[in-house]
Amino acid sequence: MQTFHYGQDHLSASWALKLARKEATGVFSKETIQKVKASAEAVNKIAQGEKAVYGINTGFGPLCTSIISPEQTTTLQENLLKSHVVGVGEPVDAEITKLMMVLKIHALAQGFSGIQFETLERIHWMLENDILPIVPSQGSVGASGDLAPLSHLFLPLIGFGKVLYRGTVLTTAEVLRQFEKTPLSLGPKEGLALINGTQFMSAHGIRIVEKFHNLLENASLTGALMIEGLMGSANPFSAELHALRPFAGNQHVAHTIANLLKGSEIVVSHLNCTRVQDPYSLRCIPQVHGASWNAWLHLKETLEIEINSVTDNPVVFNENHTVSGGHFHGQPIAMTFDYACLAASEIGNISDRRIYLSIEGDTPGVPKLLLKETGLNSGLMIPQYTSAALASENKGLCFPASADSIPTSLGQEDHVSMGSIGSRKALRVIENVEKILGIELFYAVQAIDFHQPLQSGPILQKIYEFVRSCIKPITEDRIMSDDMEEAIQLIREGRLVQLANQLATNSGLPYHTPWTEVFNY
Repeated sequence: MQTFHYGQDHLSASWALKLARKEATGVFSKETIQKVKASAEAVNKIAQGEKAVYGINTGFGPLCTSIISPEQTTTLQENLLKSHVVGVGEPVDAEITKLMMVLKIHALAQGFSGIQFETLERIHWMLENDILPIVPSQGSVGASGDLAPLSHLFLPLIGFGKVLYRGTVLTTAEVLRQFEKTPLSLGPKEGLALINGTQFMSAHGIRIVEKFHNLLENASLTGALMIEGLMGSANPFSAELHALRPFAGNQHVAHTIANLLKGSEIVVSHLNCTRVQDPYSLRCIPQVHGASWNAWLHLKETLEIEINSVTDNPVVFNENHTVSGGHFHGQPIAMTFDYACLAASEIGNISDRRIYLSIEGDTPGVPKLLLKETGLNSGLMIPQYTSAALASENKGLCFPASADSIPTSLGQEDHVSMGSIGSRKALRVIENVEKILGIELFYAVQAIDFHQPLQSGPILQKIYEFVRSCIKPITEDRIMSDDMEEAIQLIREGRLVQLANQLATNSGLPYHTPWTEVFNY
């Protein structure tokens, strides 16, 4: 198993997921332990001194001018945790909780937060033993970091709150008794170090990176299948064309689809047709999908900076140098979540247009509503209603959360990012688009049925055959909800992408592009 050194190695989305899924081991090096302990010692000295330093020997937010005595520092930090446990809504799932813990451990382990190493060890112990705090999904405005969710995440450190352990929600006290452990006593600044930060929205961001990437890869496959089903031209995907407008995403998509169409008997069968050009939803796939790939890349790169950063406050450089700043403010990533949300929605929008195009009956040999005998049968008229509804719902969700700001903390926090809202919203859109692409897959293979015995390119042909092994052709009206759900699961689980990669690797078929590594995470 691979090893990751918290606070020292470079964290990526894939590394964070490996650590959360126990596919890698996270450890602390001697150097990291020394840095963390030195930072905690510096904070202890500040707490004993007379100089006011925010959050160490003062109150918080608008109470920053209230001086706290050394004897009251533990009470101050524990009160901070208790008073900020105000989240509402459904709890986040276990993996998001694990990702939050991974990200927080990595940030604190860099040695600029004044955290005690014993506290860091306890968080790591909870993560390794799958003792997962219950964290509500709503309540963060994404400015002093994700205050409410992080308070719920770390309340168990002082013996309060509830945790998920072995599939059961228990009180923290019950679990600590099982392991014969006692609650921690927080030192100066520790509560503040724990709850200031962007780990809630960043954890959601990591999931966006993974799910959006899968979505984009599937969109190339469903788009290429629909090109085959509707006898679209391969010319718009030529490398020489896209070299004249060399956006990385555009070139990656064009190259991918050109590879998928190579060797297609269907493409060859209509080379001399009279159609001059295809509708935009086919012809402009590189431009539209490519723009979304570029948005994904921006998110991935921005998030990678964020999850390797120190985002609490104040930042402790040494005993004589602390800086109270705004690294906890979520704006740098909040705006990228809104960008990703829009970019994902557009994948669903153009997919729905291809779905609609496929039932119009304008492709030679492909009947209206994708069924030979209609009238008594409705064919594939109605699933497009669902894709239209999902596409429309996404448009409503695309209003940027980061465009809003409501002052909090008696005006001390007078501009906030709403990044937590943007991250959750982006995931909702991505999940909707997974469903739209599933419906497109369902329609595309139905359209390809009418071109038999002609075969598609090698990878697309195998994908077509695999889908047909899971979903039988529609020959007359039947209940299609199970078929649709099967197709959606194929998209969601990335099984078509896995098949394409496997075929490319094992058979030497062209699938990957010069930009594949650029769009890796």
